[in-house]
Amino acid sequence: MANKKGGRRNLCLIFTALIVVIVVLLALTIYFGVRATKDRGDDHSKMTITKELYGNTESGESVNIFTLENGQTKVKILDYGGIITSICVPDKDGKVEDINLGFDSFKDGYDKNPPYLGAIIGRYANRIAKGHFTLDGITYNLTVNNGPNALHGGIVGFDKRIWSSSTTGDSLILSYTSVDGEENYPGEVKVTVTYTVTSQNELIIDYKATTNKKTIINLTNHAYFNLAGHAAGSLDGHMVKLAAESYTPVDVSSIPTGEITPVKGTDFDLTNTTDLVARLPDVSGGIGFDHNFVLGESGWDKHGARVYHVPSGRQLDMYTTEPGVQFYTAYYLNETNAKDGATYGPWGAFCLEAQHFPDSPNQPNFPTTILNPGETYKQTTKYVFSVRDS
Repeated sequence: MANKKGGRRNLCLIFTALIVVIVVLLALTIYFGVRATKDRGDDHSKMTITKELYGNTESGESVNIFTLENGQTKVKILDYGGIITSICVPDKDGKVEDINLGFDSFKDGYDKNPPYLGAIIGRYANRIAKGHFTLDGITYNLTVNNGPNALHGGIVGFDKRIWSSSTTGDSLILSYTSVDGEENYPGEVKVTVTYTVTSQNELIIDYKATTNKKTIINLTNHAYFNLAGHAAGSLDGHMVKLAAESYTPVDVSSIPTGEITPVKGTDFDLTNTTDLVARLPDVSGGIGFDHNFVLGESGWDKHGARVYHVPSGRQLDMYTTEPGVQFYTAYYLNETNAKDGATYGPWGAFCLEAQHFPDSPNQPNFPTTILNPGETYKQTTKYVFSVRDS
């Protein structure tokens, strides 16, 4: 009897020891597995920001370029105009392409940059009819630089200014103070634009602005995308879907008529996935899309657009707190000195410019773009890059 009890006791001890050994081995495996992952660095989550001298303005100011990357998505941004110079992402086979149109150097084009490639646009993105608006009985006359209208902040808008820069964590912070009367806009306006590249392959752009005098403001970024690669030359294979059931029709000078019109039954209906190249020739006006699409109330984050390139599998989703997006298919693009020796022509790229509506200061039924002292203008737009197999 004693021997049987002793045998059972020994078996229990052996079984307990085995459990302890298994638990220890599992713990060591988990520990060293996590340690090894940290040591080698998971490319998808390794966030870095670097800064280099990029060039100089004609007046001798230094222009710096910042590289934000997570091992899979790499974005380069200048402190001149907050210009996005490149966005490199992989396709479904792992091949990396730069999908953002741009120039090779500052002197090759960014110093002038007539198409506003990749730039912050302000004080007022898009057009203001005949270059004037009225606030509290005072009429402000802006520079007319687009036919009869004012466009994108004037001759020297935010896209042609050196911004103060700093970095924190995975973000680049650019700041600029626009003095009272700059380009004939009222009020001293302090602007901060923060660019963040996340481990989820998102490029997030946060905008904030304050003023010391009643003014108007409408900010956006003017990145041009081609998901086949910046030099592809056409939008073949691009499928687009916009979460917009209305748009704002325009006159012959691209100024809104004041109407907000349903897209259903028109060539502007992109609420279902649409072959972009097949649709472009049908759009009234003959230039394709250069229109403001209505996304909904301002201030809340919403999925505004999805563009999918079938051959590469690359997909771009845009989320924004803005009430509209200017969907532009680059009809007026004509750059023969682009980066990598490329030529950019009409319908060779698309823009998703999250914004308030064009000419809002002269259209009382549009969402207001007035900013008062004591208020803070806020906007967030997010571009999410992903890959689909089919």
